[in-house]
Amino acid sequence: MQLGTAPLLERLPIFHSRNVEETGAFLRAKGYRFDIAGRQARQLDARLNGVYMPGLYMGYAQYGGASVVLSPSPTRTDTWIHLPLRGHLEAKIGRDSIVCNPNLATIISPMRESCRLVSEADSSRIQLSLTKSSLTGQLAALLGEPPAAPLDFAPTIDLAAGYGRSLARYVLMAIADLEQAGSVLWSSTTVSKFEEFIITALLLSQPHNYSNALRRLERPIAPRDVRRAVDYIEAHLDQAVTVADLVTATGVAGRTLFMHFKAFKGVSPMRYLRNARLRQVRQALLRADPEANVTDIALSTGFTHMGRFSVTYCAYFGESPSETLRSRMQQQRKQP
Repeated sequence: MQLGTAPLLERLPIFHSRNVEETGAFLRAKGYRFDIAGRQARQLDARLNGVYMPGLYMGYAQYGGASVVLSPSPTRTDTWIHLPLRGHLEAKIGRDSIVCNPNLATIISPMRESCRLVSEADSSRIQLSLTKSSLTGQLAALLGEPPAAPLDFAPTIDLAAGYGRSLARYVLMAIADLEQAGSVLWSSTTVSKFEEFIITALLLSQPHNYSNALRRLERPIAPRDVRRAVDYIEAHLDQAVTVADLVTATGVAGRTLFMHFKAFKGVSPMRYLRNARLRQVRQALLRADPEANVTDIALSTGFTHMGRFSVTYCAYFGESPSETLRSRMQQQRKQP
């Protein structure tokens, strides 16, 4: 995950200062104690950029040529993931000491008794903060019932392989998109789906105290339950459908629904939703009036990123949406 030295997300600044007192005051307001050796004060270049989503914060952090120590307040209830981009970050969690680098990230659960983060000079990292409500809500959807105890994740993530490598890749892709004007992540529907994807992948792939419970969910599912999910999806194609919505509609735990939906339909519920929207768009294009346009039709079916929609549509049907609409117009001109 090694990148260059340029700060990321400069279009989304949150805090920038070379002043120790100002930096300390800002971080205290966020629930962090900030310490720095006096002789390094001149090297401080605190730069925090990022974006706040409803259940997720994603940002960039650096402190310049100074080595700093951050200690989160025990009153914080969010879960933090630190993905180093350059240099090292030492996470002292309880009795454990984890030295993180661009190949090893750390995840800090709020139930940990004590935590100190020592950020090496000239290091930088990406930070993800997931709210307690977003994590426990999605966990309840996957389990089929509210969790009885707080989530406690294994504190390290391997960024060089498996889930960790995928997480780093998707986060960097999202950041690259946010750095462009007109980012798809400014759409409320897309933000909701991105958050759900990151949180669901974390719960299903990163070890935690509910991992075994999720693996044990093998309740048989009848085809009628899959049909309930399909019926719900088909009735809400123009809305943001979540895993929690499908759990409520079917009465089946999320992980079980994912496995058996794929067994009966060959795809995940979310992929089925996307394909159903594509089919609906095609039918709308084939029935369109002469003054209709592709963008309006796609937006009415839940698609928000026109470039990505066009690529997906072309891959699915073998022609672009504009070609489908053009063929419809040609047919109408041929009619008497």
